[in-house]
Amino acid sequence: MKRASLITLSLIGAYSVIQSAWAADYPLPPAGSRLIGQNQTYVVQPQDRNLQAIGRHFDTGAMLLVEANDTMAPVPAPGTTLTIPTQMLLPDSPREGIIVNLAELRLYFYPPGKDIVQVFPIGIGQQGLETPVAETRVSQKIPNPTWTPPAGIRARSKAKGIELPAVVPAGPYNPLGRYALRLGLGNGEYLIHGTNAQDSVGLRVSSGCIRMGAPDIEALFSQVNTGTPVRIINEPVKYSVEPDGRHYIEVHRPLASTLEENTQTVPITLTATFGDFIRQAGGDQTAIDKAMVRRAGYPVAIPAAKNAQANPTAVLSAKNGDPAAANENGKVMTQ
Repeated sequence: MKRASLITLSLIGAYSVIQSAWAADYPLPPAGSRLIGQNQTYVVQPQDRNLQAIGRHFDTGAMLLVEANDTMAPVPAPGTTLTIPTQMLLPDSPREGIIVNLAELRLYFYPPGKDIVQVFPIGIGQQGLETPVAETRVSQKIPNPTWTPPAGIRARSKAKGIELPAVVPAGPYNPLGRYALRLGLGNGEYLIHGTNAQDSVGLRVSSGCIRMGAPDIEALFSQVNTGTPVRIINEPVKYSVEPDGRHYIEVHRPLASTLEENTQTVPITLTATFGDFIRQAGGDQTAIDKAMVRRAGYPVAIPAAKNAQANPTAVLSAKNGDPAAANENGKVMTQ
């Protein structure tokens, strides 16, 4: 989308002195609960130059800050108060191994034998070179990796006047950073790895691999074993009914299919099963509609429905197993 492209350029072109944070550890919620963390606030300082550096301080991503602070400038002025989206709903997936949710540009890791989940910002594949949705495993751990640019990357770089070497040795100029986890996808070309371009973490800029900040990939690499399950999903909407009866919906901007697409207004398509689950859960439909349009990227509390019987034609419903379609306001409607 055009707005996101301008923001991306502004984000990459600046610098900040805020120091990087270590992994964000969250205690696992009790059974039946998916809500973790609390949002924070931060006042932008004169020395802050971009959102990536601010995000690294809280181990969150730049585009998540854009979602949470919808009306801010690409480079916020000193004195601006930012919402830091460090509250979230866990993905509706088994609590084991690695879960990558492409839509929220986050990686979740469940360390074996510990009652915590670690959450990391990631960079993923750009339009046309998307990171695939898949269930796989870590097939190889590679410390100090070398990088052999694939033919496609070499050709694209050559078209821009850049001649890449056949092999980039390990070191500070290696695009894979100091650690890489090879995934059992395709011919082994997909990696979770570090990067020598820290500001690319939290954006869609890779050729399909998953990028992490230097301290984050080091922390993950030290804990992950070969064979660890990896689930890559693409779910812009998460919904939870907590054990105490509270309802939450977390809506992210969906991944754009083209640079021109406005992900703030593009329709969000839900499966019939998930749409029916949200409808039948009984939350107030007006509040759900508002959250679907706002797309704040953090959990929004939904009041209880005023009527016990849900409206069968309500927003987010679907039928006949077909995905739901959306109207021009970004609301998901019955087909």
